[in-house]
Amino acid sequence: MSTFADLLDILYEDNHLLGLNKPAGWPTTHFDGITQTVDGLVKGYIKEKYNKPGEVFLGVVHRLDKATTGALLFARTSKGASRLSEQFRENAVEKVYWAVVPAGESAFREPWGTMENWLAHNDAAHCVEVVDEDYPGAKIARTHYQVKARHQGLALLELRPQTGRKHQLRVQLAHRGFSILGDSKYGSPANFGPAIALHARTLSFLHPTKHEPITLTAEVPKNWKGKFAYLLKPGAA
Repeated sequence: MSTFADLLDILYEDNHLLGLNKPAGWPTTHFDGITQTVDGLVKGYIKEKYNKPGEVFLGVVHRLDKATTGALLFARTSKGASRLSEQFRENAVEKVYWAVVPAGESAFREPWGTMENWLAHNDAAHCVEVVDEDYPGAKIARTHYQVKARHQGLALLELRPQTGRKHQLRVQLAHRGFSILGDSKYGSPANFGPAIALHARTLSFLHPTKHEPITLTAEVPKNWKGKFAYLLKPGAA
């Protein structure tokens, strides 16, 4: 019989934190009490492992989109939640993502650069859009990128968001004509199952009580290793 531990790829765990490699197709958290979520699985795992009675505390300090995979961090104490949330608010957490986009040799002529846009949420269309600076509710989004590898019309990008806007990476790339593979919401015609080709590769932060630097590193999903083998080969990424 499977357990909650069988469903989770734990990257780090102590009394204050729990980091895992999030699979695609699962929302981080939800409020309807019906949808199965990653935080629900983690609560079940903690309750099962430590035989905890009653409600299990779990602080959601950041989120990954349902279709995105990779490093995801939760707090196991209120002190941890407060201090980690502050790091995220102050952009003191270093986040590194990998994304695969369709891009020929003429795209991304410079191997690195910065994308900067003003973004706003379109409530009617349930998406985020690039807007003018003076648009009501517009917020600046800034992302540094590096082209890690190219193969047969695809590029592997390493993305380091300097700001933390909703759908930031997806919108900024789509705006430039490079929708992330499988991201139909933002223009990709490709089918990538329940996922998009966006992976939270690493998450670096300070431990909330020990004040020591920690980096969570999440392996790419198994289907990446087959589908994008040439992009991921040693020396390419």
